[in-house]
Parts: sequence; structure tokens; C-alpha cells
Amino acid sequence: MAITLTEAAARHVRRYLERRGKGLGVRLGVKTTGCSGLAYKLEYVDDLQPEDVVFESHGVKVLTDPKSLAYIDGTELDYVREGLNEGFKFHNPNERDRCGCGESFRV
Repeated sequence: MAITLTEAAARHVRRYLERRGKGLGVRLGVKTTGCSGLAYKLEYVDDLQPEDVVFESHGVKVLTDPKSLAYIDGTELDYVREGLNEGFKFHNPNERDRCGCGESFRV
């Protein structure tokens, strides 16, 4: 079981945390929403929760809750620039379908 970051994603997270002046890493989870049922939620975190499952990739901590882990185990988080757009991209081997707008997915 693991959640990983690409070097580009880890570099982006480290830069952001340095600018904030604090933070442990990022929290990746899922929430019920959208056309296909689940959507990713990603946030910077300052505190560890008792139920957190912690992974480390390229020197950056990735935290998740056990319930979300069932849906995102094996996910690689990338940070990409495509034209004028940039942002995180999720490579989740558990995804079976993604809605047309790209906001939600199904496992």
C-alpha cells in the first residue's frame, strides 16, 4: 500500500510549504460528490491526526485517512503544466471511469 509523488509534485509541495513557513505535507483523500461518485480532495496539513496513514515520497509526507486509502491506494500524484494551465494530476490504478468534466471518478 502506498501513495507516491513524482519529483515534480514533491518539488511543488516543498516550495509551497517553504513559502507558508510551516506544514507537514499534503493530505490526499476522497469525498462523495460529482457525476461519477467520488472526487479527490487535496490540502496542505500542519498537524498529524491519530488516524492518519503516512507515506513519504521524495522527502514529502503524504497523509490520508484509512477510509480514503481503500480508493486511492497505489495513486501517484503528479504536478504538470499544460499550456497556460498547471496543477496536480492523479494517476490512480483503481479508477474505472472518470466523468466528462474531470471532477469525479468511480472505482
